[in-house]
Amino acid sequence: MHVLPDSFDMLSSSCLKDNPWHKFPFTGFVAMLSAIITLMIDSMATSLYSKKHKTALVLPESGGDQEMAVVEAAAHSHFHGHHHGSKLEVEGSQLLRYRVIAMVLELGIIVHSVVIGLSLGASNNTCSIKGLVAALCFHQMFEGMGLGGCILQAEYKFVKKAAMAFFFSVTTPFGIALGLALASSYKENSSRALITVGLLNASSAGLLIYMALVDLLAADFMGPKLQGSVKLQIKSYVAVLLGAGGMSLMAKWA
Repeated sequence: MHVLPDSFDMLSSSCLKDNPWHKFPFTGFVAMLSAIITLMIDSMATSLYSKKHKTALVLPESGGDQEMAVVEAAAHSHFHGHHHGSKLEVEGSQLLRYRVIAMVLELGIIVHSVVIGLSLGASNNTCSIKGLVAALCFHQMFEGMGLGGCILQAEYKFVKKAAMAFFFSVTTPFGIALGLALASSYKENSSRALITVGLLNASSAGLLIYMALVDLLAADFMGPKLQGSVKLQIKSYVAVLLGAGGMSLMAKWA
């Protein structure tokens, strides 16, 4: 909510040269390019995973060291066995999809968290830091809830879950520490800082918009659970609108 407007402000700043920064909408272009690249990564990763495990079924990583169980299809198998195997194959394919989504979302949130941490750590405006920290805490909490749900759906082993949670937890403090270290030489209104942070914000915005609309909202709303109940769809839409409204309010301070 706040990343894209910040990028527009930075890349259209009067501190930058008119040519080319004021003659071309770099923010929209980079965000669009980032969304397309995310689509490419998402599609290719899913395709590679599917081809790699074409004759195998991905099982939850809840126990044991073996992650793949080979599903052998017999030509003259019993109907019940064939139906059961098909169901397991669909579930395995869906699990692969969840894992790709979790990894891509983790990558996008990590980049975004480092950028906002860097901005906070390098900020010299002490009056706005308290409000910014409070907004940032809520912001990270909701992002963590979304990422945590994706990680749970992916059904990783405990070690992978802990590693993904750890990297999410340390990226913002790392960005803040980096910002503090660079505070003496970092100038928010310098052309280099405006261009670097502006382009990173635009790329993060494109990635997160794609993930939110395609891999999260569309996947849930077009799934069989919500498609089977109009009442549940209405409740979900209300929840989405309330969440968007809450994030919009927090964007005022972020």
